Amino acid sequence: MSFLRVVIEWFTKAHFPTGAPGRGYPDLADEVAKHLDVQVTPQTTYDFANGEIFVRSQESVRGSDVFLIQSCAEPLNKMIMETLLMIDGLKRASAKRITVVLPYYPYSRQDKKHRGREPISARLVADLFKTAGAHRLMAVDLHTDQIQGFFDGPVDHLLAQPLLADYVAAKYDVADLVVVSPDSGRVRTAEKWAQRLGGSPVAFIHKTRDPNRPNQVVANRVVGEVAGHTCVLVDDMIDTGGTISKAATRLFEAGAQDVVIAATHAVLSPPAAERLSECGASEVVLTNTLPIALERTFATLTVLSIAPLLARAIHEVFEDGSVTSLFEEMSSASHET
Repeated sequence: MSFLRVVIEWFTKAHFPTGAPGRGYPDLADEVAKHLDVQVTPQTTYDFANGEIFVRSQESVRGSDVFLIQSCAEPLNKMIMETLLMIDGLKRASAKRITVVLPYYPYSRQDKKHRGREPISARLVADLFKTAGAHRLMAVDLHTDQIQGFFDGPVDHLLAQPLLADYVAAKYDVADLVVVSPDSGRVRTAEKWAQRLGGSPVAFIHKTRDPNRPNQVVANRVVGEVAGHTCVLVDDMIDTGGTISKAATRLFEAGAQDVVIAATHAVLSPPAAERLSECGASEVVLTNTLPIALERTFATLTVLSIAPLLARAIHEVFEDGSVTSLFEEMSSASHET
């Protein structure tokens, strides 16, 4: 475990910003640190024999602006608990402000009640962070925008879409692209992609899902014109790959010339890698908000780094700047292109 500390004081700030990466994805935290020109300093973290977690900073954080970077990868629930303990430790060490940076927000799919007697788990996670002592949250591509309102404090909702869309635009013929949502619920996301790509047509897959069987879907039919085009299937996350792979199959059956899959969060629970490699898509473009184990990689996988976006957002928050301006700049650059 380690802490990140700025080597040289930034501008006229009275205190150095400090970054604390959890064990969920230390490589991403190291990459963010390099973009911010910070050095790694030690922190002690270990598990007791019975599974309890111990965390302690080896350097003073008193009066510091702390950015706790934690990607809640497997084991997810353990990473959440570790994050809560780190927040509590930082609070009790008199940190001035604690910003929890969550490249992947845990339990984001459970953002509402579908039936009676169900929890709203995404809200509970936000309450836990607040109770532990977090002053601010930063996350990438929340499953739904309403999660921003679950946390009683500032939330910086970062978007990976400009990164992904610009990569697709640079590699494929934009005039031939059709942006496809894997279900009707994410059509709005597809429309934002289409706007970013200069007004590409939009289509979606009509599907059904059994509420009693998680990760089980039936892709029924394609709504929209995709025949003869390269389809860009877009989503916020890929878990087992069932939805996205079945959607790719339906697009080829509808006459699509090629399919490119693009998503932010690479959960990639088995058998996702197998499904994605066999679905016929020429490329699967993901970001590194979560670590991707070697055994879950495949030939058509491309991984883009989210670290520069996180670093710029952290810089803006520390300097009391505008995080929104990051996306306004990206949008302007896209239109100029």
